[in-house]
Amino acid sequence: MPRPKSVLSSLRPALPILIGASVMLSMAMGLRQSLGIFVPPLTRDIGISVGDFTIAVAIQNLAWGALQPFVGALAVRIGFRPLMVGGSLLFVAGLVLLATAHGLLSIVLGAGVAIGAALAATGTAIAMSVASRAVSPRLRSTVLGVVSAAGSLGSLLAAPIGQAASQTWGWRMGAVTFVILALVMLPTAWMAGKVDGASAPAAPSGTDDRSAGQALGSALRHVPFVVMTLAYAVCGMQLIFLTTHLPTYLDVCGMDPMLSAEALSLIGGFNVLGSLFFGWAGGRFNKLLLLGTIYVLRSLGFIWYFHVLPTPGSTLVFAGIMGFLWLGVAPLMQGWVAQTFGLRWQAMISGIAFFSHQLGSFAGAFGGGLLYDLSQNYDVAWRVGAAMGIIVGTIQIVFAFMAEARFPRLAT
Repeated sequence: MPRPKSVLSSLRPALPILIGASVMLSMAMGLRQSLGIFVPPLTRDIGISVGDFTIAVAIQNLAWGALQPFVGALAVRIGFRPLMVGGSLLFVAGLVLLATAHGLLSIVLGAGVAIGAALAATGTAIAMSVASRAVSPRLRSTVLGVVSAAGSLGSLLAAPIGQAASQTWGWRMGAVTFVILALVMLPTAWMAGKVDGASAPAAPSGTDDRSAGQALGSALRHVPFVVMTLAYAVCGMQLIFLTTHLPTYLDVCGMDPMLSAEALSLIGGFNVLGSLFFGWAGGRFNKLLLLGTIYVLRSLGFIWYFHVLPTPGSTLVFAGIMGFLWLGVAPLMQGWVAQTFGLRWQAMISGIAFFSHQLGSFAGAFGGGLLYDLSQNYDVAWRVGAAMGIIVGTIQIVFAFMAEARFPRLAT
């Protein structure tokens, strides 16, 4: 009787692909999540409001979400490598536009349109689809957790480096350091693109010969998917509100500017632990139940932190809590989509859910900035985010218990 393969030996053929996807995702997400550190000095230098800058962030999230389903479908047609390499080039170009901006238009085109479009080809949906194809179903949830964890490591590097450069030489040099870090995405995207020539370790039973329209229709008629997709909007609203507005909130409260970089970095560090944990848990427990629990716990964290003035200690504790609950949603959502609908159209179907996420991100970035400009505080914004998180998290938990019994998996 043959001995079962160890996890390491099972992963060895896929390691170059997984490393490439992880580093690409790490840089893309880390740089994008750290753009908020430039908001206070940039707005003062160029003479625009916080609300003006958040227009760019909102457009970034909208462009990312709107393009994600189409990029996911295109990956089936032309392969992952051209998309990921092209997206990496566009990411670098967007940061160059930001670093040389002298008005709102350049910021919107660079930090908004260009980086948003680039993320559709280098962000979570594509990196997770690449990882899903490279490993067997037995290891998939754990591996997705590892790749998701890597998506946070970039902020551990980007936020403190960018903040230090910004404080020493000005925000433009801070943005230039982001350009240099983004160049790492090019070779790693090429490496991850090896998945185009790799065969799946364990082929599904039967052949998924559905068209994109048929696969999409089956997903939109699947009630648990629709509920998960709608709840995902609140997830995006909470996360982008924090990455965009936490530095400004701390600045208004008179905190040291370096504290915001430390908080964003700590979010990245604890996200590694959270992603690994939820990747592991997703292979053993109900993924939809875990998603709902994350939304409720995040909301309770909002209520605890924002109801009193921040201190350095409370800010770092809050950052650790949010970090643990940050990208743990990604392996859960991607893993559930893969096991429910199959691998072929995974990137497209998860892209639909992600579009909802980005609509919420638009609301979190732009709405938070608008409410701040109107009232000069974030009280209404954080209360709305906390209340909606508790509501949709509870609904998600209820549907988690119904999904397995009432709604069959559609993977072929």
